[in-house]
Amino acid sequence: MVKLQLSIKADLENVTDLMVPGDDFDWFFKVKCNSCNEEHPKLVTVNRTQERPLTAGKGTNAHFVWRCTNCRRESSAKFETASPFTPYVADSSGQFAPILVIECRGLEFIGFDPQGTWKCKGTDSGTVFDEVDFEEGEWTDYDEKASLPVSIMAIESKWTRAP
Repeated sequence: MVKLQLSIKADLENVTDLMVPGDDFDWFFKVKCNSCNEEHPKLVTVNRTQERPLTAGKGTNAHFVWRCTNCRRESSAKFETASPFTPYVADSSGQFAPILVIECRGLEFIGFDPQGTWKCKGTDSGTVFDEVDFEEGEWTDYDEKASLPVSIMAIESKWTRAP
């Protein structure tokens, strides 16, 4: 078992607290089997509110269960319950900061795609933007209360072993 930490880096303009809207968010990850190093050809989704039964190994349920098509080994992943998702704040703009920890058995997440609808808020106004979509790879809008443009650009991610 290994705990992996997902960190993101983005350029935030006049916004802070970039985060997913709730526990039922679908995270999109690229996954690799630790047994045979086979990479799944597509992104997989993992959702904190959905648990799947394990047929082998420790535990009874996991948030993601995968049987490698190459070696047929079953692997699983489960979100760390002690550490909820951490918002990406304006002070971290342009730097990597951790947003989640996930416990993996027999697999490793090697990529991340920020698909889905995120939320953030205006740095000065507190205006909530709850339709943040990175379909174009970036997001821009206008904060009416602060009379300022807002944006999230240059999103990057990396996986590391959790401390």
